[in-house]
Amino acid sequence: MKKAIFALVAFAVLITGVFAQEKVTLNVMNYQQADQAGYQEDVAIWKKFEADNPDITLNMEVLFNEPYHQKLQAYAAAGTLPDVFYVWPGARSAVIHEKKLAKDLAKLLGADYLKEFSGAATNPNNQLGKYLVELPQSFTYTSVMYVNKKLLADNGFSLPKSYDDLKKMVPKLKSKGINVIMLPDKDGWPMQSCLFSTVLGRMAGDKFVDSIKAGKAKFTDKPFVDALTVISNLYKDGIIAREDNQVGYGEAPGLFVSGKAAIYIDGDWRAGAYITDKASGKALISPTAQTSDFALLPFVAIPGEVNPGVLSAVAGTGWAISGSLPAGSAKEKAAVRLVKYLYSPEVQAIRYSTGAYVPTRKNVKANVEPLVAKVPVFYADNPDTCYVFDGEFDPAVYNVLNDGLITIGLGTSTPEKVAAEVQKAFETWKATQK
Repeated sequence: MKKAIFALVAFAVLITGVFAQEKVTLNVMNYQQADQAGYQEDVAIWKKFEADNPDITLNMEVLFNEPYHQKLQAYAAAGTLPDVFYVWPGARSAVIHEKKLAKDLAKLLGADYLKEFSGAATNPNNQLGKYLVELPQSFTYTSVMYVNKKLLADNGFSLPKSYDDLKKMVPKLKSKGINVIMLPDKDGWPMQSCLFSTVLGRMAGDKFVDSIKAGKAKFTDKPFVDALTVISNLYKDGIIAREDNQVGYGEAPGLFVSGKAAIYIDGDWRAGAYITDKASGKALISPTAQTSDFALLPFVAIPGEVNPGVLSAVAGTGWAISGSLPAGSAKEKAAVRLVKYLYSPEVQAIRYSTGAYVPTRKNVKANVEPLVAKVPVFYADNPDTCYVFDGEFDPAVYNVLNDGLITIGLGTSTPEKVAAEVQKAFETWKATQK
């Protein structure tokens, strides 16, 4: 009898162990670019999680740029969102916020966990959905001038502070086949996110944008048209080449460091494109040159600006958990375990060291290259921020602006016409919200 009881107990323990080790499969949609520094570290991050969590299998899908957003929109429309996916805090991921398709991370992660992050990251009011759809990994400045100060000095120029400074550079640099500013806009969003948003903040301000959203102002009003006119003049004055509208986002960093432009405009995250790729040991800009030859500067003063010095910035991107996962389920618990790992000091230190971003997690220590070390200094030197357009408006509106900025760049449209098109798109979208 004792042997039989022992056998039953042993069998019960065995069965319990089998069930305890039952695998959970998580569908994950990752945002990553395979040819950028930091990609191999990203791969290693995911492999380590799987090695440390043998009871969780990750079914990964990796996309970048517009294909990612298009696929996420398609999944949301079909009701087949991945279990864990990458999200923007504003209108870029509007459908996730507006339809509450993600869990509230404040409830899942808990106050004790979230106190390890900055208040800007955990403030739900910094997200379109007004709840913690994702935990921002950074606070992102979308508008930075990466300046090749050696190239400028070699041609007799100092660091630019005004629009006239840029304009004066055009004849000499153009004669040598060098653009003053490079801003690749073939993908549609870089001009809007990385420069126009700052220009709009300078020429009109956030209160004007709020007035538009409230129906008390229009895109056809003078402040918005004036902001578009600044962009138009940048092309007309030869400061930005019209050809940049045919340059893909991934091509530009290499062109910039090869001396095709004195200045490159992008978000703060792009610092990671220039530093040493640990897999290959190569860097687009050597650490020595990062220190001596390059600077991160705010966009120059613009004639007529009413908010000098402001730069477009927004709570950063982060990870979300699908709202379709049953509360308390094994999948939900596995998703929480994955998200906590992705925000761990270990992973955040890796992200910081690869230049992906400056973490919102407090006290993250990492060995960073000089260009990345300049990013938090840039933040401190430029504390005044303004809205990022695609963080405030629906894709039905900002995509029309994106297309309009391209036509302005190509010289085939005018600021007035583009403003009217954006206003029409806004009115059409607003009518659908009633």
